[in-house]
Amino acid sequence: MGAIMIQGTASSAGKSLLVAGLCRLARRRGLAVAPFKPQNMSNNAAACQDGGEIGRAQALQARAAGVIPRPDLNPVLIKPQSDRTAQLIVRGRPWGYLRPGDYLADRGDLLEIVMDSFDRLVVNHDMVIVEGAGSPAETNLRKHDIANMGFARRGGVPVVIAGDIDRGGVIASLVGTRTVLDPEDAALVAGFVVNKFRGSRSIFEPGIDLIEQRTGWRCFGVVPWIPAAARLPSEDSVAIMEPPVADETAGGRFKIAVPVLSHIANHDDFDPLQAEPAVDLVYVPPGQPIPRDAAVVILPGSKSTLSDLRFCRRQGWHHDIIAHARAGGTVFGICGGLQMLGRTVQDREGVDGPAGAVKGLGLLDIETAMVDTKIVRPASGRCALTDVPVHGYEIHNGRVTGPDLDRPVLHLGHGPDGARSPGGRISGAHLHGLFADDGYRRAWLSRLGAQPLRDLEFEQAVEAALDEVARAIEKSLDIDGLFAVALGAAPRPS
Repeated sequence: MGAIMIQGTASSAGKSLLVAGLCRLARRRGLAVAPFKPQNMSNNAAACQDGGEIGRAQALQARAAGVIPRPDLNPVLIKPQSDRTAQLIVRGRPWGYLRPGDYLADRGDLLEIVMDSFDRLVVNHDMVIVEGAGSPAETNLRKHDIANMGFARRGGVPVVIAGDIDRGGVIASLVGTRTVLDPEDAALVAGFVVNKFRGSRSIFEPGIDLIEQRTGWRCFGVVPWIPAAARLPSEDSVAIMEPPVADETAGGRFKIAVPVLSHIANHDDFDPLQAEPAVDLVYVPPGQPIPRDAAVVILPGSKSTLSDLRFCRRQGWHHDIIAHARAGGTVFGICGGLQMLGRTVQDREGVDGPAGAVKGLGLLDIETAMVDTKIVRPASGRCALTDVPVHGYEIHNGRVTGPDLDRPVLHLGHGPDGARSPGGRISGAHLHGLFADDGYRRAWLSRLGAQPLRDLEFEQAVEAALDEVARAIEKSLDIDGLFAVALGAAPRPS
């Protein structure tokens, strides 16, 4: 048994992708491998078979490793629902609601839970590949850390630091990380990786030499910019929050607009639509109007439906969406987006953010009440209109009532899901992952007048992208050296 931990000089340094690629490579070598992230902070979650939830990045890594997603892979998940509060998920289940000071007080108990999950993985696998969070250079957080060096020290796990050269300043970030680390923490670092490199490596060789001299760490390699990474779900919403880039090929394509809510959740729901050549999927950032030439507006999932309804109104998007619907446009809502389309959303107890009641967009004759019991489950069934199979997952607190539920969008194993307006142009469902079903996506797009690609098989495309990422990492890193470090380690015994 063995383990190795990939930490980064900053968030978005590419840790998640490196772990996924290494998991795929270990699996190819016949090793029983599992990913692990002690603590994640994300509103992108995946439902496990037992009903628990983990970060979607860990679900993708599990796929790369060939293991079933389960809560032990990500025992602590923090889901922000306002600027200063978050829901704490522990071992897949809601644990409570946090403010910054509250979390610091709970970390001792949480570290024991993290180590218990890690121990189970180590015992049952040849190798565990661990992903850190943020950066170990955030020394103000070190005392209570369970995500980076705090975990590595407790588990006796060797660390490799990844630096993102695409941001610039990678030499300073790696050398600076070594400078601020506690000596005992630094002793755990086996080396470093430079990630997202473009150009000729020979030009960067003096930089590698300097980093090695200043840190005393060895370089395990330089990973190039991997285009296939764009075909995999992103770890967080940073990518979709970037200003849109003009697409000269978009003319004549079927435009779908997705407003980027302040607490947008599970935005990878839209990756399959983005993969369709005939679709121009546009993420609308805050402060920008929803394009008038959009054929469809999709309201995404949200970690805090009431807060995002208020946010939607502050952006003026409610006017845009209502005008779009009145002009004959199509509007679709997923999970929290479905709830926003109704008359009201009530949260008397504050289970999904600040307590209160907010007027919805009024496009569907439904009402939503937030309740303390959270539904988290995989689900499958059939489309109510076309009878094509569907599968996905639910993660929500809202309970929806109203006449438009009599026209469901889906028939799932546990009953009907979703609602449609009498004319059918306004609709939505709670099921995430709908568009990853090739049959459903094609039928949905065709019904709206788009031309889906008949041979696009989205799940196979994800597998192909994982393989491409793994090949690029294998060519650029000393995999034998990395795995030797992992298998030579002596993680904390159970």
